[in-house]
Formats: sequence, C-alpha cells, structure tokens
Amino acid sequence: MIDCGTVKRIGILYHPKVEKTERFARDLMNFLRSKDIQCWVHSSWDEGAAKDMLGGSDLIVSVGGDGTILRVARIIFPLGIPIVGINFGNLGFMTELEAGEAKDKLELIIKGEGWIDERAMLQARVISSGHVFHALNDVVVGRGKFLRLINIDVSLDGDFFTTYRADAVIISTATGSTGYVLAANGPVIYPESRDIILKAVCPHLTTDKAIVVSPLTKIRLKVFTNHDAIVSMDGQVEETLQDGTDIEVSITEVTTKFLRLRNKNSFYSTLTAKLNRKSI
Repeated sequence: MIDCGTVKRIGILYHPKVEKTERFARDLMNFLRSKDIQCWVHSSWDEGAAKDMLGGSDLIVSVGGDGTILRVARIIFPLGIPIVGINFGNLGFMTELEAGEAKDKLELIIKGEGWIDERAMLQARVISSGHVFHALNDVVVGRGKFLRLINIDVSLDGDFFTTYRADAVIISTATGSTGYVLAANGPVIYPESRDIILKAVCPHLTTDKAIVVSPLTKIRLKVFTNHDAIVSMDGQVEETLQDGTDIEVSITEVTTKFLRLRNKNSFYSTLTAKLNRKSI
C-alpha cells in the first residue's frame, strides 16, 4: 500500500507520435484537477523540458507503450518518483492500466491503494568521451550501419571473460529480459531481480548462450572494429564508438519504481498472455 493522501501532484508524460495520447493525457489532467490534484502534461520526447516539470511531483503517469516508459524512467532518474503506465502500445509488458480503466484506477491510487514494484537500472560509461547513460531495459554494444561483425572483449570485475565476434552484445536487466534479450533467445528472469544478463547476438564461432551475473558485477566491454560501432541505451539513445573504445556497465544504486494495483504474483500469467497465450 502507499500512504493515503500523499499523492498531491501528478505529471503525465505522453508519446507524441501515438495517435490520441496527447488528447487522452489532457483529458486525464482535467479529470485529476477535478479531484483537487495538481497536474501537468508534457511530451515524453522532450526530455530536458520534462525534467523541469518534475519538482514536487508524487507520481508520473506514462501514456503510451513500453517505449514511453523507458523514456520516462530516464527523465525521472534519479528522483525515484513512482510511475504508473497506461497502455497505448502493443505488448505493454511494463504498463499497468488500459485506457478505459485509467480514471477509476487512478482514483484508487489517489486514495492510497497500490504497492511499489522496484526495478534495477543500468549505468553505462563510455571511457573515451566520459559520457554516462542510464537504461531500464538494456545497454547494447554492436555494429553500426555496416553489416559486418565486430569483436567485443568482455571482462567481469577486471578479469577477462571472453571475446565475442558478433553483431552485438546485450547487457540487460530483468525488466529488459522480456525485450531484446527475449528476441535473441535469452532467458526471462523475475522482474524484481537485480541480476544482469549478458547475451551475444548472432555470435560467430563463439557461444550463443546467455549468462547471468551478480548485480555487484562490473562489466567492461572493449570494441575492436575497422568501421563504426555503437552503444545503445534502451534502443533510444546511442553514441558512436571507435576502434578500441571501452564501455563500463553496472547496476545503479537507484531503482525505477512502478506503482502497481495488480496482484504481486501476476507477472508470469501476464507474460504468457502478452505472448499470444503461448507457453515459452
């Protein structure tokens, strides 16, 4: 449960490229204001301006799909403001509500119902540039625009592990295990886990098996290529890498918090339903 009466100011971030989301967000804002809740609305794609609106917010409502939630998680980092997602996307693994039930369910949240689901986040630091990024799903180091394999040395806590010759290497959280890792035939792990998944994509003459490492593990990747490579965060933010570039990846101390109303044990039944009701 959350403390009744603590939700006084709500921010709504919407996906500007998905039809109807802005109109829905503004209608929801008017509804919440009618309940004496301070409320603001902004596009999730303008991350800098959205950050300026966060002050004093007790809850963020994400209107879109899982991609919108990934953006929202970066916008609010490291403030720890809970997120509740309203699904206007396709799968919606991370969203909590459907549009038709949003007003009724948000009333319950305002009255104090719900529980907090905490998810691990990754931090990636590009050594050469000093740039630091955060990701809720995954950090991917892979080839750029040319269809050529790259070599990626992987070290764990300073000890050399292996060299992958592959399209990419995915470093994923438990949340990301239902995303790119799943598409690459990797494991799904329970969402509250802070363990890290390491998975190569289309490796040549090296293992294609994923490994799961401790949340305390510091992962270092070194790229060897005669053309451009990239590091990508959640498939939304990327930086070009040159030959010899090092990237350090680790779990952050800060978690992303989701406000849930569903049963705490519903993850696996929801997963099966989202995957067209087929067992995995």
